[in-house]
Amino acid sequence: MELFFPANDETHHKRIFRGNRLHICVGAFLVWLSFMLVTPRIPHSPSLHVFADMRNFLGVPNTLNVISNFPFLVVGVVGLVLCLHGNCFGISLKWEVWGWAFFYMGITAIAFGSSYYHLKPDDSRLLWDRLPMMIAITSLFSSFVIERMDERIGVTCLFSLHLVVLFSILYERIFDDLRVYLMFHIIPCVAIPMMAFMLPPKYTHSRFWFWAAGFYVLAKFEAC
Repeated sequence: MELFFPANDETHHKRIFRGNRLHICVGAFLVWLSFMLVTPRIPHSPSLHVFADMRNFLGVPNTLNVISNFPFLVVGVVGLVLCLHGNCFGISLKWEVWGWAFFYMGITAIAFGSSYYHLKPDDSRLLWDRLPMMIAITSLFSSFVIERMDERIGVTCLFSLHLVVLFSILYERIFDDLRVYLMFHIIPCVAIPMMAFMLPPKYTHSRFWFWAAGFYVLAKFEAC
């Protein structure tokens, strides 16, 4: 990964977004509030814990669903080590490194949380399946904001969105409503390609953001 962003353009875009930070936050809140007001509650499906393949091998319940989480462990650990050990990815900003570190920690945690849930699927264990995934998604989005917009804005997103993750988990458990949880999956898929198209990149290989968003959407359709 190589630096690609001209300094003058970067400064120009930072000034634009710093000046409109309040408008962006207010606009995002109004969009979220409108969504919550005009859409009905989305409860858990009764078939949520019923999988297409529930076979047991060697005494392990839902064996294939459990062992399919192993690649998350490999990718998460390798990515975290490469990210923190000498900054092998060539990332230029300190908090950008930590944004990616949180992402890979979330990916690693998916392996354990999802395996724990699939061993005995129920509502109480579902939290540990979804929480690491949401942490990974918000960390990825925050890293993208740091790269394309501004480090301070991205760091604010990183920690504030993690708090929103906790709120969404509590909201889902108390009100049996998946809308906030679903927004964590929908918004990055829309925002990242739009921002990648509109804002100049800092690094080369920027097209991979489009590929990542596309494959993520495809995976969600396959899961439906």
